[in-house]
Amino acid sequence: MNWLFANCQRLLPKHLISRLIGFAAATNTVWLKTILINTFCAFYKINWQEAARPDPMAYTSFNDFFSRELRPGCRPTTGRFSSPADGLVSASGHLEAGQLIQAKGIYYKLDALVGDQISDQFCNGSYLTVYLAPHDYHRVHFPCNGQLRSSHYIPGDLYSVNAATTEHIDGLFTRNERLVFRLSTAQGELIMVMVGAMIVAAMQAVWNSSPYKAGCTIQESFDQYMVEQGHEAGRFLLGSTVILITNWRTDWRVCSGDKLRVGENLEL
Repeated sequence: MNWLFANCQRLLPKHLISRLIGFAAATNTVWLKTILINTFCAFYKINWQEAARPDPMAYTSFNDFFSRELRPGCRPTTGRFSSPADGLVSASGHLEAGQLIQAKGIYYKLDALVGDQISDQFCNGSYLTVYLAPHDYHRVHFPCNGQLRSSHYIPGDLYSVNAATTEHIDGLFTRNERLVFRLSTAQGELIMVMVGAMIVAAMQAVWNSSPYKAGCTIQESFDQYMVEQGHEAGRFLLGSTVILITNWRTDWRVCSGDKLRVGENLEL
């Protein structure tokens, strides 16, 4: 069944489906956004005690609700390198020949993921992949202090990124649209990638007032853009995946199947 689900997606108009759902999710029509929020809450257990706005009627749209902010102090940072997102660890390890593991027996190339020839700079590096389920908190945060050097929005497909798909679609993360952050840190070079997925309306960087538009590559370079551990980098408007890649060998204290929260220490 997983194979069938994964391969049926090849035939679906994924961008059209996602953008239509995105249009509905962005509407501020009271009756529609109320139905969408209440229906979602009926399926998923939402921890309203963590939300800065605990009243469902306080949100202007489903997107506003879905990317809701947390109460101050709800996700304290621990360690010098912390989780960028709430979610489930789907893969972790060390780069081999410029490749990362997507799922058991499936590899993909770092260069293809980030859209640049950088694998030589990361030959001794490590990676960690975090899957965000629909019920998770959907803002992404910087895992450490550093200087943001660039961002690169790369248009692509919109396959689902759940386990049923990652186990059957080769190079999934290199096919989907994604937003690549490159940072210089005290430990070395760091890449953080936000990967879009089917039904994800869009991804939005924290410095932008609106999400990126599909189909248009956008590269941005920054001069003296210093970031602090735990500060917001961007947000998803529905669930997806975040991938961290370091150019130094990182001994992760978590492994596949572990649950993470923003700010949680990642290193042994």
